Amino acid sequence: MERLITGTDLLNIGFKENAVLGITLALVNRKYASQDKEEVLVLLKNLNDAPESFLEDEALGNLAHAIIDEANKPKDVVIPLVENTNEYTIYGEQNIEEGAKDQMKVAMKLPVTVAGSLMPDAHQGYGLPIGGVLAAKNAIIPYGVGVDIGCRMALSIYDIPESFFMENQAKFKRELIAQSKFGAGQGFKGKEKANHDVLDREEFNINPLLKSLKDKAWSQLGTSGGGNHFVEFGIIEFEQRDEVLNIDKGRYLALLTHSGSRGLGGIVAGHYTKLAKSICKLPRETENLAYLDMNSQEGMEYWIAMNLAGDYASACHQVIHDKMTRTVGGKVLAKVENHHNFAWKEILNGEEVIVHRKGATPAGKGVMGIIPGSMTAAGFLVRGKGEENAINSASHGAGRLMSRTQAIKNITRDDMRQVLKDHGVTLIGAGKDEAPMAYKDINTVMASQKDLVDVVAKFTPKMVRMADDGSQED
Repeated sequence: MERLITGTDLLNIGFKENAVLGITLALVNRKYASQDKEEVLVLLKNLNDAPESFLEDEALGNLAHAIIDEANKPKDVVIPLVENTNEYTIYGEQNIEEGAKDQMKVAMKLPVTVAGSLMPDAHQGYGLPIGGVLAAKNAIIPYGVGVDIGCRMALSIYDIPESFFMENQAKFKRELIAQSKFGAGQGFKGKEKANHDVLDREEFNINPLLKSLKDKAWSQLGTSGGGNHFVEFGIIEFEQRDEVLNIDKGRYLALLTHSGSRGLGGIVAGHYTKLAKSICKLPRETENLAYLDMNSQEGMEYWIAMNLAGDYASACHQVIHDKMTRTVGGKVLAKVENHHNFAWKEILNGEEVIVHRKGATPAGKGVMGIIPGSMTAAGFLVRGKGEENAINSASHGAGRLMSRTQAIKNITRDDMRQVLKDHGVTLIGAGKDEAPMAYKDINTVMASQKDLVDVVAKFTPKMVRMADDGSQED
């Protein structure tokens, strides 16, 4: 019986676990199978120790070249973290889990980090925590932006009085169902497809990846994702006239939507996160914060793709709001839109930085934003104060009190139905993971960010549409 040389044999004489190991095994067990095993192992050890001596050998020359090439490959250099980091600001710290704070501490150790802040709705995520804001010098972190690129809130305020909505709820429910589509992978077909100028953007042709996503983007234009995404009617109340929006004191019907860039954004995020990890070698605890140099080809490509995905997300909301406005009638008095899961070029302390807001609302001085609560809790139309310690940011919602798994395990359908009934909310779709009890108290969150935003108006949900199966985002 032939005594085959094994991988363990080769490792014992100094070979490494790499591509050369397999090549060597295949060669020697084919060409030297009939020779004495110990003699062959001595030969192979000599080859591995001094491959340059075998370059002209008829049988082993190619293997010698392979060993030399492997030895001369550039080694991955792990980028060291910064030990003495700057402090980061925390708002509502007493209500933020330790996991989120630990993730923010790690993010502050990146050599490209300039400043950081944690919003009062923060909870643990992947890489940068949800509710984390990070300013970086000339670097973009795909996972610092997040999977659902450009996810946003959009609000249309109608001249329709509250009484009209309350008297015609059946009509509004019918249109809410007819004019919206939800869930991972969902899209429109044929004549149902919407059109928008964003589909004509030249950026779709910058590389094969974006080109391959254009059909998916067209199909999903005007749809909403799964998870916590929604389309809802509610009553917005202005306690005093707002001159900027030109809206008088009063209560008005409003449409509020929350969704992002669908499959387009998800695939872009996955591709460039993987690319960043292959280029930017960081210690294990920070590998999800791998970044791309803004001057590199990969960094520029991601920046272009991210901005395209953000504009596409905005287009999705525009299509939804236009459809709904046509069907319910009424005049739009004002529209407000803001996004998160994005990165912006901004000036901080006199220098240009890339500000990542993963689940955080831009709140520069005078900037309008919408901060929702839950399907039963109030949301707030706000105006930013431009607080530099918060990197001009605020929370993007109430934030999760329970993980999705905990909510599904601990909340019953009966409990959920009772809470909805108590608040007079009609719910279409949604899973238990989105139950109101799974979220923090929005009033506590708002109290923690009085220095960051002024409240302009209060939005109370009345009719909420979400993914029927409670599915996650694409």
